[in-house]
Amino acid sequence: MLFASRRNPGTVTLRHVVTSVAIIAGVSAVLAGSFFAVVGRAHATGSPQSHARAGVLSPAGVSGDFSQTASASASAAHVPASFVAKGVRHTQGGQALRSAQAAHGPAATDSPLNDQQPGALLTNFNGVSSLDSEVTNFGAKFEPPDQGLCVGNGYVVEPVNSAFSVYRTNGKLVAGPFNVNVLFNEGLTEFTSDPRCTFDKATHTWFAVILFIATTPDGNFGNSAHTDIAVNTNSNPATPWTVYQLDATDDGTNGTPSHPGCPCFGDQPRLGIDSQNIYISTDEFSINGPEFNGTQIYAVSKANLIHHAKTVHFVQFDNLSIGGDIAFGVQPALTTGPADAEYFLNSLDPDGTGDNRLGVWALTNGQKVSQGGMPTLSSVVIQSEAYGIPPAAIQKGSASTLDSGDDRMQQVQFINGNLWGALGTIITPKGDTTSRAGVAWFTVKPRLSGKMIGGASVRSQGYVASRGNYLLYPAIQASGNGVAAIVVTLSGAGTFPSAAYTVMSANQQGFGAVHVAARGTGPYDPNATRWGDYSWATLDPDHNSFWMATEYIPPKASQTTTRERNWGTRVFQVAAVGD
Repeated sequence: MLFASRRNPGTVTLRHVVTSVAIIAGVSAVLAGSFFAVVGRAHATGSPQSHARAGVLSPAGVSGDFSQTASASASAAHVPASFVAKGVRHTQGGQALRSAQAAHGPAATDSPLNDQQPGALLTNFNGVSSLDSEVTNFGAKFEPPDQGLCVGNGYVVEPVNSAFSVYRTNGKLVAGPFNVNVLFNEGLTEFTSDPRCTFDKATHTWFAVILFIATTPDGNFGNSAHTDIAVNTNSNPATPWTVYQLDATDDGTNGTPSHPGCPCFGDQPRLGIDSQNIYISTDEFSINGPEFNGTQIYAVSKANLIHHAKTVHFVQFDNLSIGGDIAFGVQPALTTGPADAEYFLNSLDPDGTGDNRLGVWALTNGQKVSQGGMPTLSSVVIQSEAYGIPPAAIQKGSASTLDSGDDRMQQVQFINGNLWGALGTIITPKGDTTSRAGVAWFTVKPRLSGKMIGGASVRSQGYVASRGNYLLYPAIQASGNGVAAIVVTLSGAGTFPSAAYTVMSANQQGFGAVHVAARGTGPYDPNATRWGDYSWATLDPDHNSFWMATEYIPPKASQTTTRERNWGTRVFQVAAVGD
């Protein structure tokens, strides 16, 4: 929803992204996709000493049955006129990185890997599109999609702003498109944004999250917000989900802490999981003011959720700081296999001028959450390769550029004792003369000392770049045999925005050539400004392949009827093993 990067406190700029007005069946809606760009860290607050509280959730309802395909389920979300975004975005960053060289920098290629190699394309189909979002939202047009993806039991679930569909793993549509609010049992005119989901193989359970902000009858933001948690223990995700609401208002009401500037909301709820809990981290902004209260971390009992308990225990950690600054953009890990803690990663670039540090976090004694007890959260700062805010991306066929985002940590995974993470960065590819948007990736080995994190070290790291092109919004996953893959949007002067990926085999030290999974069919709407805000990748439950999804320009049949905000998403499966 909001795209907050970090800059000097107190800078406030409203940046309206897109407004579309629709009056259909008596419903009037003013919408903006994802929906205002927040950029900059505004009024940093919070104590150096973190605080934690324990609480409980009760079921808030049950979503609908999606077993029948719907061509136009309905909802419309309000973007209140009174909402004020905070901060300003760096369009350039990391001066020290302008001359950085990628380890390799080949141009993107359409040449497929053969089916004997890791990286071979196994499945490749169009996912939820701007047209799907339009027809399920009374003609409204959203940007950006904010890519969710989860895969299990032979199904693919893809939620975006502001629609979702369920597919078989061969790409066949099972149900949808529906408005995404239906999944979370929210009213059809309520404001939601930033969906994510995951499938837990150990319990055969689907989990999904999204942010919610209450609206008033006159279309303004109200004074409450929560994060929806949807849970489905059925093998078929097109059956009803049980929904819980995690209060994010934090103004001292309903047992929440009293934070500066609140009532607040939790921006971009990020989702992690281990054997004990699901983990949600948000960046807390005031609904009505400029205050930013940093990352909030929630641990929610997985056992309680999968049993659809009437009382679900959770713990909230607030007042978090790291590296001498308020915590921001802390990503929980999707944990694959055994782990001695739940781990988190975040980048540190408080002034938006580039950095070479990572924050590594550990939450131990996670089993205490289900018992109403308190786990332990600790963190450490380590040195890494340099990174900085990427420049806007050029695209073929238009003078308008794509928003490359900032250098916050994107998706994180913990597997075989290592954390894998990636972020967008400014970089000059080898053989290039221009700074581009590329990828910085990291493999980090954390270690505990008792209940606290005792340290961490970078096991491997590097850059991914494509000469003459821009790589946007990376998401990374690794397999148990050491193969790793990254999904991105690729764009350049000779390339329409396309879905692309790169693979690193177990015996390699860096990622290989960037391969195009689906070529874009044209430029993005020149009147649009947003892209992203994130891609998604997940390891198939059989651990033999990766599933990936990202934004690109789809065929015209999948674009909005007016070609405005004409994005689409591409879902594809990449082999993690070879014969």
